[in-house]
Amino acid sequence: MNTMDTRTDSSKNPKPAAATRDSRRRLALGLSAGLVALGGVSLAQAFGEFPAKVPVPANNPMTPEKIALGKQLYFDPRISLSGTESCDTCHNVASNGTDNLAHSFGVFGRVDVPRNTPTVFNAAFNTVQFWDGRANSLEAQAKGPITNPVEMGMPNGEAVVKRLQQIPGYQKEFAQVFGGKDPITFDNVAAAIATYERTLITPDSPYDRYVKGDKKALNASATAGMGLFKSMGCDTCHAGPMFDNPGTPMGTGFFQKFPLQPTNPQCASYEQKYQFMKDPGRFDVTHNPADKYYYKVPGLRNVALTAPYFHNGSVQTLPEAVRVMAACQLGKSLSDEQVKDVVAFLDSLTGKFPKETLPRLPQTPNTTILMGVPQLEKAAAQNK
Repeated sequence: MNTMDTRTDSSKNPKPAAATRDSRRRLALGLSAGLVALGGVSLAQAFGEFPAKVPVPANNPMTPEKIALGKQLYFDPRISLSGTESCDTCHNVASNGTDNLAHSFGVFGRVDVPRNTPTVFNAAFNTVQFWDGRANSLEAQAKGPITNPVEMGMPNGEAVVKRLQQIPGYQKEFAQVFGGKDPITFDNVAAAIATYERTLITPDSPYDRYVKGDKKALNASATAGMGLFKSMGCDTCHAGPMFDNPGTPMGTGFFQKFPLQPTNPQCASYEQKYQFMKDPGRFDVTHNPADKYYYKVPGLRNVALTAPYFHNGSVQTLPEAVRVMAACQLGKSLSDEQVKDVVAFLDSLTGKFPKETLPRLPQTPNTTILMGVPQLEKAAAQNK
């Protein structure tokens, strides 16, 4: 769950809490049916059906060999300073693509990671990466955590290359995948990891089956929640196939302010409790005061599984996140029944996860390349 645009039409309000359950559900069903009939617009067009293909940049085509290499690198902790943290440590693909922590642990147990870890599943569809949108591609994102001092801790890309060059199996595989005189480069490491990540998609949710014509895929509560989601204007920001933007091109961010209505009494109470505004958001990247408290709108696919919520991971449950969004973005207070229905709709966005198996990592027979790690940590501490 995340922010609604300051340009959101605030006239799109939910029905009053005094409305009966049946009348609200009839309204939602009517809205859903109307979407099919009105102007020939289908539900799939209105909300977004799961794409048939992932976007792939022309300069990094997908091949089975590159996917396999990227998967090895994704699971290999040796590309971290301590030799203990891999991409999968925080983005667990055996689960939901996150670690379900408010803030992830980094190398040597560091807990200074400032923001909640987004899921890696369906990240291939993000037009930009990270909460503040500082990376314009999966390739750029893949480099970030590896050289972040409190995440994987490598001092620079050259240090990563030096590590991998000491592993005979990687020498052979990089040569086969990328060719050239010096195939092990930091750019190629990122390209391979990003290629593997483009296989981590979750189609065929109950919602997707519904928009394809299976009207039994959603129950009455989820259908009512879909109607509320539309009538309240949530889809102004949570739009498109991933419920994250209304059609922003790849490489271009779609950012919205959160909280939008911090002086709303109910939102002020949430702000006091959850401290959302301690983080200046995209301002950290642009240093433009106008970007304070702006964040990339995250997708809602699999949102039921990726608690805790928001950029600071402060909200434990999805119903509470829905209430926060209503108060802080729309200035609304939802009834328990409305919250239940919206959550039921969001639950329907959980797709089918690919079956993942651990790769076999290339070894360094008769030796280790991780000698001196404690000394490296001591040196890093002295250089702070």
